[in-house]
Amino acid sequence: MIDKFKELKNPLGVHPINWSNDDFKDLGGDIPVETSLQQMKEAGFAGTEVGNKYPKEPDDLKRLMEPNQLRLIGGWHSTYLADGNFSIEEQRFLDYLGFLKEMGASVIILAECSQSIHGDESKPLEFEPNEIELREEQWQRIYDGLDLLSEIAAQAGLPAVYHHHMGTVVQSEASLDALMRNTSKLNLLFDTGHLAFAGIDPARVLDKYMDRIAHVHLKNVRPSIVARAKIDRLSFGQSVRSGVYTVPGDAPDGRSGVDYPPLLERLANSGYKGWYVVEAEQDPKIANPLEYALKARNYIREITVL
Repeated sequence: MIDKFKELKNPLGVHPINWSNDDFKDLGGDIPVETSLQQMKEAGFAGTEVGNKYPKEPDDLKRLMEPNQLRLIGGWHSTYLADGNFSIEEQRFLDYLGFLKEMGASVIILAECSQSIHGDESKPLEFEPNEIELREEQWQRIYDGLDLLSEIAAQAGLPAVYHHHMGTVVQSEASLDALMRNTSKLNLLFDTGHLAFAGIDPARVLDKYMDRIAHVHLKNVRPSIVARAKIDRLSFGQSVRSGVYTVPGDAPDGRSGVDYPPLLERLANSGYKGWYVVEAEQDPKIANPLEYALKARNYIREITVL
């Protein structure tokens, strides 16, 4: 048990990608959005992030979510600051920010997707030192642009959090450190699964950036698939389809890829009061979404009061 963590009552959500994948739409493509929302509530979660099947108009989405008493926590927004026109990027951001504000969301999630390969199943993931490379001036546009967008979000009452992600320009520890070093307004989304898959110790990230973490994704990895992805040079999509991700509380390899108790205790001791969101990109035909949502919910209930 984590006594200190058990004292906190952070809100707990679950991501719709567990039911219908945003990048690989054949995974869960046949699952109605109404089913996913009903099962989120059934499994005991209080909120959800934006999914690809969600209505784009606030009134329509509110009508869809209200029967299950779920809150919209936030949603992913791709930026293209390295090569894009900032005024265009700003307007895209403002449009999405307005949607989230209307929905009463808590965060807006940013990820720089210039030259990203995570959605291309023909391209293998690259690990250090052969990750995606950008010119110095492109990085500077990213750093400056993310800080400016973060200021806009803060003025609107929502923190902007950055989602480090496999197959994007911020995947490795070096690129994450550079992002944090060269920005001052940007908050961080702490995603245990993406860190572990990239070979980054999540505990070390907490030690370095705890004061900038404003959102948490609880996602686990299967170590054997992580190893296979590197040896066989799998793409992100191939890795997902092979089962690289799973939920907290699931240890199919006989060992959990992420050791959650010390991480949760560290977050508790820091006073973190934001959302925790369970996320696991799996094939719903292989990993039943409700079954895995319940598995994660029961595990978290064992060690916390969430």
